[in-house]
Amino acid sequence: MKYLNYSIYYLLAFCILITHSEVAANVDPDWPAFVKKYGRYAEKKLKRKGIPGAALSIVNMQSSDYIHTMGFTKVGSSQRVNQHTRFRLASVSKTFAGSLAAKLASEGEIDLYQPISDYIPEFANTDYKDNLKVYHILSHSSGLVPNAYDNLIESRMSYPDIVEKLLTVAPICDPGQCYGYQNVMFSLIDDVILRSTHKSYSQWLNDAIFTPLKMHDTSLGYDAMVQDKNYAFPHVRGKKRWYSAKLKKNYYKVAPAAGINASAADMAIWLKAQLGQYPNVLSLDALAVQTRPYTHTKKEQYRRVWKGHLSEAFYGLGWRVYNYDDETLYYHSGWVQGYRTDLVVFPHLNVGFSLIINAETGVINELTTEFINRVLKYKRG
Repeated sequence: MKYLNYSIYYLLAFCILITHSEVAANVDPDWPAFVKKYGRYAEKKLKRKGIPGAALSIVNMQSSDYIHTMGFTKVGSSQRVNQHTRFRLASVSKTFAGSLAAKLASEGEIDLYQPISDYIPEFANTDYKDNLKVYHILSHSSGLVPNAYDNLIESRMSYPDIVEKLLTVAPICDPGQCYGYQNVMFSLIDDVILRSTHKSYSQWLNDAIFTPLKMHDTSLGYDAMVQDKNYAFPHVRGKKRWYSAKLKKNYYKVAPAAGINASAADMAIWLKAQLGQYPNVLSLDALAVQTRPYTHTKKEQYRRVWKGHLSEAFYGLGWRVYNYDDETLYYHSGWVQGYRTDLVVFPHLNVGFSLIINAETGVINELTTEFINRVLKYKRG
């Protein structure tokens, strides 16, 4: 399998770390006008589509954070989306799982190269035996057919029962040899962390990520999402307009893959953590480990809105790693009933972008692409 040079990513992370003080000292006076102009563009585009609500977070180490909220938490409601309104992140939850796993690995709590069967003995009696490593499940290179048993997540079947069925599925290739996006298999990191550290995934998130970063609106699970009224309801499209839908619990079963809720204010913090601003939480080593390009994802290069821009595409640990017009990007998207989310980190440029929407709309692809193109043009003069 083709990999990018790992040392380049260590060097990149090192450069990010040593330039933060310099970047912070060189304030960009034109940046606020640039992001406000984009914010107006995004809001106009969303209004044209009748999108109920959205929240935009943009960070730049040379300027203050830009958080712009739009619309309402629910169609027909008078409650406006604010910077603390909770949205479902869907698969952007994987970035938290990847970062936590990288952090624990860099601190010696788990071993990414250890066989899964050492943590989950049931795998010893499958076709995988000792070939499936921890990093394989986090980089979607387990060898399973894509989205294996995602249909059962939608059912009433419990997560342990789904995993039991997963154990009977024969891989289509050896671990590490092909890409197959997963939710059930990815979420086994929960079991790995628990059995290795005797502390749950949820506890680790709270103690090692949410609390030290002061991400007070961020949480895991359905109950935390609905703890008070400041959350965005999901919306689906009817023939002529958007309708609010019931907030479903099903994808909360796979918590590491799709279980996190967060606000625009907290997404700004998360972006800054990815840019190295909180090394006591996510160290240089952790940032390098999570964005190592483990798995080649060639099909991503043919996405309609990015065709011609994307020359390399890989998957790290819960993060996509792209070469977009000769710029390294870390990216992830999320989609679950009634919500869409996009997250982009520009490590060389010290810029981060998050857009969370309480509607299933493809306009998010256009908005994210437009931001990427505008940033590259702006930063390159």
